[in-house]
Amino acid sequence: MVAGLFEKGWMHFPADPAVQNWITHALPVARARVAEPDQQAEWLQCEGTWFVGVDTLPNTPDGTVAGSGPLAGKAFGMACDLYGPLPLHAGQVSVIYPGYPRAREGEGEGAFRYRLTRDAAHVDGLLAIGPNRQRMLKERHAYILGLPLTKTTPDASPLVIWEGSHRIMQAAFAKMLDPLPEDQWAEVDLTETYQTARRAVFETCPRITLPAKPGEATLVHRHALHGVAPWAKTATAPPEGRMIAYFRPELPFGSRDWLEAP
Repeated sequence: MVAGLFEKGWMHFPADPAVQNWITHALPVARARVAEPDQQAEWLQCEGTWFVGVDTLPNTPDGTVAGSGPLAGKAFGMACDLYGPLPLHAGQVSVIYPGYPRAREGEGEGAFRYRLTRDAAHVDGLLAIGPNRQRMLKERHAYILGLPLTKTTPDASPLVIWEGSHRIMQAAFAKMLDPLPEDQWAEVDLTETYQTARRAVFETCPRITLPAKPGEATLVHRHALHGVAPWAKTATAPPEGRMIAYFRPELPFGSRDWLEAP
């Protein structure tokens, strides 16, 4: 089963009672947090059509939120088997609303066009640093785990992935980083490497949409190019929008696992 993650760069898991139990506790907390004025001031972007929600969910390192007990389920269990029981950060609560995408504050015409036509496709952990927005490896995620919190139609801005892109991106990163000591990776400008590999992905990898319902889960390879589709005119969602909790636990520094682990 795990071969699908390594071959395609993603896996979908059907509804799981353990995940559904976790959502019954997490959803009311997520709703309340998203409504807080300070959270909205920090995270509501794209003219009110995207709540970014980084570190919004107040869970403990084992995933417990509001008495839920530790996060469990087949998807999280597989991730732990592959990469170890890494401590979880406060979960991202990503919410998309009707009308997405609109331009993000400070986003130029080219960047907005990329958001609109390429789903703002990216590899997590490569942050835009400095005035020249150089792409550098600042966050070494082990994987991406998406847990939908609200039920929507499949065309309500689903997660998008370019299937097989993780192999192209990993090979490109390895060419730059493999010759270097691990403690130097975070200071390497990966912009040109990243952009060249991304173009190759768009030319050769199929674009796949990954809608999911509460109780289901999506596990994404850390090197996979992914994004968010525009909200379709026919899409429907509850008033709180298309809400997904994401976990991206980081691999420890001092190892080469980000580059070399499966």
